[in-house]
Amino acid sequence: MALMRDSTLVEMHEESGDTDFAVGDIYLGKVRKVVASLNASFVNVGYEKDAFLHYLDLGPQFKSLDKFTQDTLRGKQNVPDLLYFKSEEDIDKKGKITDTITRSREILVQVAKEPISSKGPRLSSEITLAGRYLVLVPFSNKISISQQIREPEEKKRLKEIVKSVLPKNFGVIIRTVAENKKLAEIDGDLRDLLERWKELHKNLRNSKSPKRVLGEINRASSLLRDTLNENFNKIHVNDPRLADEIREYVRSIAPEKVNIVKEYKGKVDIFEQFGVNKEIKILFGKKVPLKSGGYLIIEHTEAMHVVDVNSGNRSAKNDTQENNAVTVNLEAAEELARVLRLRDMGGIICVDFIDMHQRENNKMLYNRMRELLKQDKAKHSVIPPSKFGVVEITRQRVRPVTNIETAEGCPTCGGTGKIQASIMFADEIENHLHHLLSGDTYKKITLIVHPYLESYFKKGIISRQWKWFFKYKKWVSIRANNSNHILEYKFEDDKNETIEV
Repeated sequence: MALMRDSTLVEMHEESGDTDFAVGDIYLGKVRKVVASLNASFVNVGYEKDAFLHYLDLGPQFKSLDKFTQDTLRGKQNVPDLLYFKSEEDIDKKGKITDTITRSREILVQVAKEPISSKGPRLSSEITLAGRYLVLVPFSNKISISQQIREPEEKKRLKEIVKSVLPKNFGVIIRTVAENKKLAEIDGDLRDLLERWKELHKNLRNSKSPKRVLGEINRASSLLRDTLNENFNKIHVNDPRLADEIREYVRSIAPEKVNIVKEYKGKVDIFEQFGVNKEIKILFGKKVPLKSGGYLIIEHTEAMHVVDVNSGNRSAKNDTQENNAVTVNLEAAEELARVLRLRDMGGIICVDFIDMHQRENNKMLYNRMRELLKQDKAKHSVIPPSKFGVVEITRQRVRPVTNIETAEGCPTCGGTGKIQASIMFADEIENHLHHLLSGDTYKKITLIVHPYLESYFKKGIISRQWKWFFKYKKWVSIRANNSNHILEYKFEDDKNETIEV
C-alpha cells in the first residue's frame, strides 16, 4: 500500500499473508517466567519466542482486567457489559511484578510491538480498542482528548457528547479526527467499538492459551481509519474484491468519501502507473539522492541507523561554504523526515550533517528537523547537533523496518560482470515472437521490458518494433516496467494475461 501526497510517496505499508502478532492484536497468553531483576515477565502467546511484558506496561487497571479475564474463563462473567462489574483498585506505579502476576497464570495481553529481528513481540495489558474517532479503554472512567484539538469550547463539547453516551466502567481517548463531528457519528463509532468488545468476550469464553481472541482490522482498513481526511481525493485499488471491501469500510466511516474509491483496471502495473516503483528505487536504496545534487548514505546496523549527508556535485560558485552547507542540510533534513516515515525506521538514528560553524545555523537546522517530524505519528525525540554536527533521533519502533531490495541482480551473468550480447538477446525475443505470431492464436501481443530495453527496441526511424510489424503484419506493443531486471521480459495477450514462452 502506497500513500502519496502531491504525487510524492510518503508512506509504504506491506501486509503479508500471515497477519498474526500485528500491533493491536489481543491474545490470551500464559506467563512462562517472571524475572524480578527486570521487573518483567515472559509470556507465551504462540510465537516461536516468548513475548515480553514489563510491569509498567500492565496498566493501572490490570487487577480489574485480570479479574474480568479469570471470571470469563471460569464462566462467572457471562456478559460483556461492565455495568455491574466491581472494579479493583489500581496497581502501584512503583510496584513489583512478582507481587502482581505469577508463573503459569493466563492473562489478557495486547501486542504493542511486532516481533523484530531476534526479539519476540512486546506486550501491554492496558487493552485499548481503536476506532475512527475514539479509542475505547475498558475498566477506566477517564475521558482524554487529543492534544491536537486546541479549542477549549470544542474540547468541552466533545467531552459532553462522550459523557452522554459512554457506558459505565469504560473510558475513551478522543482522537484528532473527532473535531467538529456530530453526536451521531461519535455515537456510531462508540457502538462499533462496544461490538468489538462483545466479540472479544465471546472469543475469550472457554478459551485455552495461547490464543488470539481479537485481531486488529486489516492493514488497508487501519491505514484508512488513521489517515483518511478531507485531503484524500483518490483511492486506487487493483483488486476488485479488496476495492469492494475498502468501499464498504469508507462508507461506514466517511460516507461522503465513498466515491473516491476507484478500481484500477489499467494495463500498466498500478505502482508503475502512479510512479511508485520509481520512488521505491530512489528512496529505499543505500544512497538516496537530493534534488540539489547532494545525497544521503543510509546504513542499518542491529543497534541503530547511521545517516551521512553529502553535498555531492552541488555547484556553489557564488556561495560561501557555510551557506552551501546550510542549503544542503535543510534539504537533507526534509528528505530524511520523509524516508524515516516511509521506511518506518525506528530506534536510534544518528545523522552526520555537513559541518556548520555558525551557532544560529545549527539551531535553525535543529528547529527545522523538529518541525518536519511533527507530521510523523510515531513517538520521537530529537537532540540538538553535537559539536561534531551529529543529530541524534530516537523514533518509536513498533514493527520491523520496511526493507525493499533496490539493487538489480543480473539474471544472466550471475555476478560475473558479463551479460548476454544485446543482439543475441534481441534474437531470443524475436524467436519467441516468431513462434507466437506465426499462427492466429494471438491477435495482439505486448512485450514488457526494462526501460533501457524499451528504448533499445524503439530507437531509430525504422526501429526493431517497426521491423517486427513489417515482418509479421501484427503490431507488438512495448511497455517499460521499472521493477524489471535489465534482461527480464515477458509477453502479455490482449487480456493482459502472461503468455508462457
